[in-house]
Amino acid sequence: MNTTLLSGRTLARLMQQRAHDNARDLETEGLHPTLAVVVATDDGSTHWYVRSIERAAENAGIMCRIVDLGRDATEQVLASVLKDLSAEPSVHGIILQTPLPPGVDADALVGHIAPEKDIDGANPLSLGRLAVGHPSFAPATARAVIEILDHFDIPVAGRNVVVIGRSAVVGKPLSLLLLERDAAVTVCHSRSGPLEKYTKTADVVIVAAGRIGLLNSSHISSDAVVIDVGTNVLPDGSLVGDVDQASVLGVAAALTPVPGGVGSVTTSLLLLHTIEAAREQSRSFVRGGAA
Repeated sequence: MNTTLLSGRTLARLMQQRAHDNARDLETEGLHPTLAVVVATDDGSTHWYVRSIERAAENAGIMCRIVDLGRDATEQVLASVLKDLSAEPSVHGIILQTPLPPGVDADALVGHIAPEKDIDGANPLSLGRLAVGHPSFAPATARAVIEILDHFDIPVAGRNVVVIGRSAVVGKPLSLLLLERDAAVTVCHSRSGPLEKYTKTADVVIVAAGRIGLLNSSHISSDAVVIDVGTNVLPDGSLVGDVDQASVLGVAAALTPVPGGVGSVTTSLLLLHTIEAAREQSRSFVRGGAA
């Protein structure tokens, strides 16, 4: 069997163009979409990723403010900055970039990001709203999986979908998004037992566990679609996913590559979320003023 590679790069370019066009439309209305990224680390790979967000935002016509507080930033300083950005009308989207300094409670900090500016779905309120079907921003990586499935016309309604991983960043919100699409969702984790018990009968398998080679050909059926969300850095600096790609190629019906798959779409979604946030905040301001 020839395995179809589900590249996210073409989709990412389409989304970046859409963000650019939407940002230009907002500019004509006097609105300048602005994203703030809060950083508190000297980790080189993190700064590389943040610069990639900055470049993508600038290319799309979105203003990007990098707030670099340094690796010694305290939780109190971070909280204060997030509160100030949440209250600042000119800022429409906020990302708290990880990792954070040792001892800093990330879960407490994300609660200071206003839900309407929480473009990466970090605030627990965003996940709660997502769970009950209210408008909210889902974590960009989770939504990127849905965008890829839609782009390649892979249906999930009524199909058996297995999600491996239960993090609040990917697994949990992704399972909620899939349920909204009427999928029959099973979430596997470290206590689930042998994966093949669940994955062998799955139509779609989505892996987001952060473990190199976790899924191989023995775990899947020959007509399965495999979405690899994993991003694991090897000693030589190269990137691999959670799927043993060499093993799965020729067995799975389709597979997202790493790199070039889900990760390619995630940054573009952050831009679109910023646009959506700016538009909605502008409407809320007009409604509030009219009242």
